Amino acid sequence: MRRILPVPGPADSPGTPAPVATTTADAAGAGAGTDGPVAAGGDEIAAKAVEVDLDEAYAYPPAAGQTSYVRANFVSSVDGAAEVGGRSGPLGGEADRRVFQLLRWLSDVVLVGAGTVRHENYGPVIVPPERRDRRQAAGLAAVPPIAVITATAGLDPGARLFDAEVRPIVLTCDAAPPAKRQALAAVAEVVLCGETTVDPAAALAALAERGMTRVLTEGGPLLHAQLAGAGLLDELCLTVAPMLAGPGRMGIVEGPPWPEPATMRLVQVFAEDGNLFLRYQR
Repeated sequence: MRRILPVPGPADSPGTPAPVATTTADAAGAGAGTDGPVAAGGDEIAAKAVEVDLDEAYAYPPAAGQTSYVRANFVSSVDGAAEVGGRSGPLGGEADRRVFQLLRWLSDVVLVGAGTVRHENYGPVIVPPERRDRRQAAGLAAVPPIAVITATAGLDPGARLFDAEVRPIVLTCDAAPPAKRQALAAVAEVVLCGETTVDPAAALAALAERGMTRVLTEGGPLLHAQLAGAGLLDELCLTVAPMLAGPGRMGIVEGPPWPEPATMRLVQVFAEDGNLFLRYQR
């Protein structure tokens, strides 16, 4: 995987500003016949690209160990689709799967909506032995649990999600049918986070009370919109796949309109096999 932004080269030395990227048409003295973007000094950005330490690149900020830090991870086509045939899998390639796994391994908990659990047939997080050792050395649990937000407790207790060494967490509300809550309590920790709906802030607070502050959310789009719209999303990791999915697809946010857009800043860009790996922070 190659780094595009921050631009590699002189900027890798502390205190040295990054060169400004321009096109060859704008770069004086770049030389005839040069293709692609170049740095202000005439060097091609592609030539400066270096291999990336993904653990370092995607490390949570130190403060995430004390207070909730919510990171979203999504894959999208270049025309903005977050699914093909109702699933995200067809959009992701090998590089996206590597990032997907790593982000899970760096987190305290994976937070998802019930619809995503059902449509994607979620199972538990799989952590290989060497990564377990690294997690425990860093003060994390060996395996992060899956936490599911569901206002109706509408999950099948026999689903593969609940066949896990670490019990999932079901974040629901008082209005969920007691019989469903009781059935889920046999296979998961059930936590009430609201009266008629699940309050996202209360859900994050409940996770933080359990020492789970490094939160990775994988959606779906409705939960993503709820978190971002409430100002609770700190970071978005977005893979842009080299694919046109066509009209009528679901995007990475769904639901009622927001009063105003949420601005984020682009802090990191990687590339591999035509995929872009974008990292935004608020």
